[in-house]
Amino acid sequence: MRILVAEDERELNSIIAKRLADEDYAVDSVFDGKNALEYMLTTSYDIVLLDVMMPGMDGFEVLKRYRAEGGTSPVLFLTARDAVSDRVRGLDSGGDDYLVKPFAFQELLARMRVLLRRNDGKNKSSVLQVGDLSLDTSSHRAVRRGREIELSSKEFSILEFLMRNEGAILSRESIREHIWSWDYDGESNVVDVYIRYLRKKIDEGESVKLIHTVRGSGYMIKGEGI
Repeated sequence: MRILVAEDERELNSIIAKRLADEDYAVDSVFDGKNALEYMLTTSYDIVLLDVMMPGMDGFEVLKRYRAEGGTSPVLFLTARDAVSDRVRGLDSGGDDYLVKPFAFQELLARMRVLLRRNDGKNKSSVLQVGDLSLDTSSHRAVRRGREIELSSKEFSILEFLMRNEGAILSRESIREHIWSWDYDGESNVVDVYIRYLRKKIDEGESVKLIHTVRGSGYMIKGEGI
C-alpha cells in the first residue's frame, strides 16, 4: 500500500512517515500544497493524508483541484482545526475523513483501514481470497490449504496488491510504483526477485499455480489456471 503524507510540520511529517513505514506502507512525503497536488496527480495512492494548513495552497484547495482533475484516491484530512464548520468544509470538498491533531497513531491506522475497505468494492472484509489462498490484511497471515506461509513485509505487500487485483495483469512498473516509494534506489529487477520468492512460498509443490507471468506484460494472480 502506498501512502502520501502531505504535512508542513516536518517533525510530525517525519514521525508519521516513519511509523507508517514500520507498518510496511510505502510512504512519500511532501511539505506544501503545490507539491502535494503534483504528487497526487502523478501517482496512484491508496490513501492521502492531507494537512489543511500548508504553505502555497491549503489542503481544501489541493483536494478541490485534485477532484476536479478526476482524482479518486481517498483523502484523510489532518488538522488542528476542530470547528464543525471546518470538518464540514473538508468533507464537502471531497475528503473522506477528518482527524484532529494531536491524535493517537493507532486511531490513524484504524481510520486508514476503514478507508481502504471502503475504497475496495470487491473486498469489504479484511480477508482476501484467491483460490485456496487466503490473506488476512489485519493479522498479516497468509494460508494456503491449511499451510501457513511466512512472508516478509514486501512479499506481503506485493501479494496483497496482486490479490486485490485478481485476474488483472499488473506490469512490473505498476507493482514497483505501488510498493516502493519515490526515494527507492535499489535493483531494477526487484519486482522479479520478489515474485520468485512468492512463487517458491505459495506455488512450489502445488498442482495449481496461482501466480502467472504474462510474457511482455507483467504478472497476475488467478484462482484457476490460464
